[in-house]
Amino acid sequence: MKTQNENNFLIQGNEKKIKTMKTIKLNKLVILLLSFVVFNACVEDDDFDTPNVSVLPIEFGSGDTFTDIDAVLGIYNQAGELTTFDNLPNGDLYMEAYVISTDEGGNFFEEIVLQDKAENPTAGIVIQVDVNPLFTLYEFGRKVYIKLDGLSVSEDNGVIQLGRANGNDLDKLSATQRNEHILRDPEVATIVPLEVSISDFSNELENLFIRLNDVQFNRNDVLGENVLTFAAEDDDQFDGERILESCSNGSTVILSTSTFSDFKSLLLPANRGSIDGILTRDYFDDFYTLVINSPEDIKFNNSERCDPVELDCGLASSQAPNNIFADDFETQSVGSLISGNGWTNYIQEGTEGFEAYSQGGTNSSLGISCRVGSYNSGDTSSIAWLITPAIDLDAQSGETFSFKSSNSFSDSSELELLFSPDWDGTVANITSATWGVLPAAYIVQDSDFYGAWFDSGFVDLSCGTGTIHIAFKYTGSGESAFDGTYELDEISIDSE
Repeated sequence: MKTQNENNFLIQGNEKKIKTMKTIKLNKLVILLLSFVVFNACVEDDDFDTPNVSVLPIEFGSGDTFTDIDAVLGIYNQAGELTTFDNLPNGDLYMEAYVISTDEGGNFFEEIVLQDKAENPTAGIVIQVDVNPLFTLYEFGRKVYIKLDGLSVSEDNGVIQLGRANGNDLDKLSATQRNEHILRDPEVATIVPLEVSISDFSNELENLFIRLNDVQFNRNDVLGENVLTFAAEDDDQFDGERILESCSNGSTVILSTSTFSDFKSLLLPANRGSIDGILTRDYFDDFYTLVINSPEDIKFNNSERCDPVELDCGLASSQAPNNIFADDFETQSVGSLISGNGWTNYIQEGTEGFEAYSQGGTNSSLGISCRVGSYNSGDTSSIAWLITPAIDLDAQSGETFSFKSSNSFSDSSELELLFSPDWDGTVANITSATWGVLPAAYIVQDSDFYGAWFDSGFVDLSCGTGTIHIAFKYTGSGESAFDGTYELDEISIDSE
């Protein structure tokens, strides 16, 4: 930070009034001469002393030993609780790492994210420091050595971190402790992002600088008149959470941006491309999030978006009078997968499909209803489909589609309402068919009361043509201990 020094000269005269211009001019001359004297006393030969910003090699002791981030993570995982590194008898223990975060843009605060290598990293960790800013000393790519003696390692919100133990808690390093424990090496490396896909996310990738290719922000956030900012909307209290989606397989991740960041008010880009950031967890440790250092980490250069096809005729004012297809699941066998009545019940990944169930109490079913969920399934990936029989939209007019939905804390799982104009009805071709969205329908949200059932509205299909199939698609987050359940009932397709 630059500071500005001001020299104030106060000339105190006697109490008499200065009566002549000559005296005034003389005083000005004296002040000017004094100024030159003061200036020359401070600066010799116009040479300014500049601060020494070079970083000298670290002088380690003969008894010092070295480890890496992987080993530190292993020590915590083995102990399963806060662990403190003791002082070694003949030297110090150091951890080598590279800085991959910067607080220059305000998106990180009083923390440094470190990974073990500049390229092809395998482990990352966070060190908490009660100093702001940090980027002036620990810039992106700076190699550092962390003196571990006296530090502790623990987990906070699903992220393993280093700090100073305070009982069972982890405190930030003070400014003095920072100088003792974080040593700068002369090397400033070029950090090469680790290219991964959203479906690859795991604890092993946490706190690494990664790159996602061929992704875009969800169309609801960037298209139309109300384009969202990174984190400056009225409901962005601490962080702005925006949906990034993969154009290759449709998987999604949340981009999290601090409401204190310098770029919070910038509009989200509408194109698609690559994004570099640090993989971490949300505040409640419920799901993975991506955090960027600055908007320059986003390279969305492709203007051709990969949005799904939409069949959007809006909502009809009432249900069409003639039923084409209906199911209230009352004839289904409780505990078994939904079958018969033209349904295709397909488990694409995992072990969970759409099944019949009956339940009382606050979260009751509507008699026998249908549900799907991967909670505590143990599946690393869960995708299930429930698809209607074919509907010929040219055989009649004024078609409407309706259903009711509820949830049991759906959390980070997702239920989509899709349609296909070209699926041939065979299970083998479900994933290769074209699947668009029916955006007019209301599907229960995780924020909705779990004990209530919500009407979809009468989804108007009358602007569509040809033969279509309608599908409910369930996708889990890969965190089965967190994923929840969706419930369906009173499905009806009607026409005039």
